[in-house]
Amino acid sequence: MSDTAIIYYTANEAPASFAAAVRAQIVKAADGLPIISVSQKPLDFGENICVGEIGQHVYNIFQQVLVGAKAATTRYVAMAEDDILYSREHFHTHIPSPGVFAYDMARWGVFTWTDPQIFSVRVGRKCMSMLTCERELLIESLEERFAAYPDKENIPLKWFGEPGRYERGLKLTIRPTEEFWANVPSIMFTHPAAVAYRVIHGTRKSHGTIRATEIPVWGRAEDIAKFYR
Repeated sequence: MSDTAIIYYTANEAPASFAAAVRAQIVKAADGLPIISVSQKPLDFGENICVGEIGQHVYNIFQQVLVGAKAATTRYVAMAEDDILYSREHFHTHIPSPGVFAYDMARWGVFTWTDPQIFSVRVGRKCMSMLTCERELLIESLEERFAAYPDKENIPLKWFGEPGRYERGLKLTIRPTEEFWANVPSIMFTHPAAVAYRVIHGTRKSHGTIRATEIPVWGRAEDIAKFYR
């Protein structure tokens, strides 16, 4: 996966110390891969592109991803969000098939408000934050999406999600997806500064069906939860 750039996108809403810890882990996990950060405030992280304070919105997430993809020069791009502890294996395990959006399913979730803390997995859920694909494929897909929906105030919000999942609902070109499992999972935080928390579920979100208090490599959930501070 040496021909891959990591696209880090953020609305700069996560607590500063937590976001810094996530970025430090991304650098370790990248292990030399180039990083392009697309932020709403200037950021000293990889090659930074500041788009200005356009606000925290699902539509803006994909706008920032498109900016990063266009700035990259590699064949592949891998997404990176500001609230996930990525494993090295996530970025170095799988080469996506041509014309296919590849989603890493190896992830555990942590809810920052849970007491006691646990890890959980929602089986079968593909997440934008775990996407790797050909750069040109992503650009083509998102440009088609924005051409069809130029106004974020009039988008069908329930369908405006991960590439390869919702094209039928958006009435756009349907592109296939594939799944892979990195040998070491990544850790996804659900927290009050996240757009999904603010817009969709809040603390109503339920844990996945697979649960654990401790997992290999990462350790105990109560210790991992301390990253969010």
